[in-house]
Amino acid sequence: MNLIFIALFQLLSSCAAIDPSPKGIPLSYECYYTVTPPQIDGTLDDECWEKAPWTASFQDIRGKDFPKPVYDTRVKMLWDDHYFYVAAWLEEPHIQGTITQRDAVIFRDNDFEVFIDPDGDTQLYYEFEINALNTIWDLLLVKPYREGGPALNGYDAKGLRSAVYIDGTLNDPSDTDKAWYVEIAFPLDVLAELNGNRKPSAGDQWRVNFSRVEWHTNIENGKYVKKKDPVSGKPLSEENWVWSPQGVVDMHRPEMWGFVHFLR
Repeated sequence: MNLIFIALFQLLSSCAAIDPSPKGIPLSYECYYTVTPPQIDGTLDDECWEKAPWTASFQDIRGKDFPKPVYDTRVKMLWDDHYFYVAAWLEEPHIQGTITQRDAVIFRDNDFEVFIDPDGDTQLYYEFEINALNTIWDLLLVKPYREGGPALNGYDAKGLRSAVYIDGTLNDPSDTDKAWYVEIAFPLDVLAELNGNRKPSAGDQWRVNFSRVEWHTNIENGKYVKKKDPVSGKPLSEENWVWSPQGVVDMHRPEMWGFVHFLR
């Protein structure tokens, strides 16, 4: 099924110039090969994760000149012959989630997001979102929205595995939580379809970025409720925190994503 979506790329995409970097240089990460795969359970207590370094703390999506995120977020990465592994730690005193349907618009909850462009051409890239309930949304972008998209929402990464661990309580405003953890195994067979059916080898480089959406909430009648603008009555805009800054509030600028270097 996914190969059908890939074939659509040939019909839907067109050449487009890559915008120059508006600010700064994308961050980079050395992703180590692991002989023993991690257990995908969200706990991050595997020996292989202990050897993987954390990324720098997330920043405002626009860059370091904007307010520092109020909660810390960091990521680790690993790879083997079958999967690209991602682990995330999201500091959070009020862990919450409502969406339970796969491929719903997950960023309407607080969420964690992964963007992957294996060949780095800014076309035909993969997006993944997950909330604290381990509800996921994954899709394929033929090209960035500003270039006309489209997004192929029916695309699913076959064999993908994910887990969430909550250090606290979910949807309980009566206490203070510590953090939630995310662990994901992205199947390389599927991601290879975006890169000429080529899996990564030592020395290869992918374009990858991570995003965290955080909504402003109040506690009303024992529940979390999004804060509203007093004039419009609409929910206040969410915070967008990322690993490698985009320069603008737009994750769909693959030319700004970080560099992940695969090492043995």
